[in-house]
Amino acid sequence: MTTPPREAVRYLEARFACAQACGECARACALRASVAVAQGARSREALRRTGVECAEACEATCGLLSAESEVTEDGLRLQVEWCRERCLESAAILAGPPGGTETAAEGCRACARACADFLKLL
Repeated sequence: MTTPPREAVRYLEARFACAQACGECARACALRASVAVAQGARSREALRRTGVECAEACEATCGLLSAESEVTEDGLRLQVEWCRERCLESAAILAGPPGGTETAAEGCRACARACADFLKLL
């Protein structure tokens, strides 16, 4: 049974949107992590770690979504769900303190939404 063209296009659009959101979130979180390191504050260590971990999850997910690889649907679902959960956790942490973390938190929330939208199509 073949996938109707409209569904295939919708799937590819959601996959691309998710990959793009993951890439943007990775950049925002990596920037947040580098600012925390530059400030050198111990209280910023959790923010730096959060930024690094979220950036890594998003980069891995973006890479998987962007590549033509031999990943199963279950494997793809697990990766995207892991990224979504990591982004939600990161957004909660980054949204709290002052000092420019809201931009990264919003990137995390946008990525989590894009992941959730893509998961609906799997």
